[in-house]
Amino acid sequence: MTTSPPPARKLHRTRFASSYRFWLLGIPLALFIAFIVYMFAYLFRNGLGVISWRFLTEPPLKGMTEGGIWPCIVGTILVTFVSLIFSVPVGVCSAIYLSEYAPANFLTRVIRSSIRSLAGVPSIVYGLFGVALFVSAMKLGLSILASGLTLGLMNLPWIIATAEEAINAIPGSFREGALALGTTKWEAIRHNVLPYAFPGILTGILLAVARTMGETAPILFTGVTYYTKQLPSSLSSKFMALPYHLFTLSTQHDQMMKVRPLAFGTAIVLLVFVLAFDGVAFAFRLRTSSSNKWQV
Repeated sequence: MTTSPPPARKLHRTRFASSYRFWLLGIPLALFIAFIVYMFAYLFRNGLGVISWRFLTEPPLKGMTEGGIWPCIVGTILVTFVSLIFSVPVGVCSAIYLSEYAPANFLTRVIRSSIRSLAGVPSIVYGLFGVALFVSAMKLGLSILASGLTLGLMNLPWIIATAEEAINAIPGSFREGALALGTTKWEAIRHNVLPYAFPGILTGILLAVARTMGETAPILFTGVTYYTKQLPSSLSSKFMALPYHLFTLSTQHDQMMKVRPLAFGTAIVLLVFVLAFDGVAFAFRLRTSSSNKWQV
């Protein structure tokens, strides 16, 4: 039995409703893009004039009213490196265990739920926990090591969740084929799962790095200092960092109007660092989704 085409009035009404919904959903996206463009234009208009080789390679001078941000860049890189050394091996190994070895029972579901809940805990809570655990209990003091471990602890839930999702995305036939050929379970995971899950795992790690570079609260209590000309001499030293330096210039300095261009310049440098890691993560994700390596 054939059906007659809908009347012209009904078809017009359907098209109008579809167009109305399209524009209604597109307005928030347009507003968001406009806000991002305005933010970038505002930052670069006010801070691009102070960006120079001297600004990037000199320490702050004359009460941070002149000079550059070199100690802040070094401190940010060091504390990020320490956090990666701690969080990446622990996070990836935990994801492998949860995905490949953990039994499907109530305890495993509770652990997964807890990990995802911890990813949403405010960063200042991790900062207070870092003071109690690393600074006081473990006697690490206010240092790069204590701050890096606190940031690594904050990144663990994110890395575990993204790595587990990347591993679970690999078809089960890859594991079954290797096991059918007589390999052990670890050999099947190492050679037939992890190489294909690596881009997704690396994407999560790079996004965690970008988040680490922009955090202020966890390092505020565990090792960052207001002002120093000296570069950190060891992992037990205090340090300057870009996000805290930006916070100081914007809210704590007694000559805020004078140092405001330096604050904008610091914001641009921090934004470039974060966007660089986000861009690399996006490129890996795009390459992974376009290549479809696990399709036969």
